[in-house]
Amino acid sequence: MPLDFKYKKVFLKGCPRHEKYDDFWRKHPPMSPQHWAKIFSPFDALEGFDEAISNKEVLYEPRRILSEDEKDKLNRRLSTLHSLTYNGRVARINRPEVRVTYFVPCTDENSEWYGTGGQYKTINGIVRRVDFIVSHTIEIGGKAIPIDDISEIFL
Repeated sequence: MPLDFKYKKVFLKGCPRHEKYDDFWRKHPPMSPQHWAKIFSPFDALEGFDEAISNKEVLYEPRRILSEDEKDKLNRRLSTLHSLTYNGRVARINRPEVRVTYFVPCTDENSEWYGTGGQYKTINGIVRRVDFIVSHTIEIGGKAIPIDDISEIFL
């Protein structure tokens, strides 16, 4: 400490000590541990920034174009599934279990893949319905998947 330090006397006194229940203690009681935790807990200064960063870590790829042989194979399997599930009663009796790989388009508007790419996901489950006419979907375990987005079906 320099000799001409302006607050030398105050520094040498040290930290103030207060007796329990004196005037200072009554005006400024000690904080509870919960209050301390609240003061020093992290906060989101830039709202949505963490989400934007995590969205950049998602890997996208372009949609694969199926060959004619792959399309025929897929249509045959869909027809088989449709015949096994053409109404609710038949679907409950047969309970065909499949593994379907399908394309999910990128929905992040800030991504370079928005509108052009996406991810391929796989779902396992029991087929409840195959609808070629109205909704063009296949329903697996309560999730409806558009038939146009399906790339593979394993029976």
